[in-house]
Amino acid sequence: MGSKKEMIMKKLEEVLDPELHISIVDLGLIYDVIIEEDNQVKITMTLTTIGCPLVSVIEEEIKVKLTELGFEKEKITLELTFDPPWTLEKLSKKAKAILGLF
Repeated sequence: MGSKKEMIMKKLEEVLDPELHISIVDLGLIYDVIIEEDNQVKITMTLTTIGCPLVSVIEEEIKVKLTELGFEKEKITLELTFDPPWTLEKLSKKAKAILGLF
């Protein structure tokens, strides 16, 4: 079994963007995951567009997935950033293939 961060990233691959139906990891939306000693999890991420109305849906799904790993929902925080802004270059090869961008 990998590190806690690796386990979290693997679990985040199950969280799909509600519009594109592609993993938020493959979309390149996750910038960082920090796990504190008390199992506080801080996820720094971005969105494909500023003001995305579905951020609460994505946040809830992240919390559901991480509670499956044993993390407490109250100890999971999301920090949104748009610096650096999201671009198509952040897409994984898998996401590019799904979107036909090869």
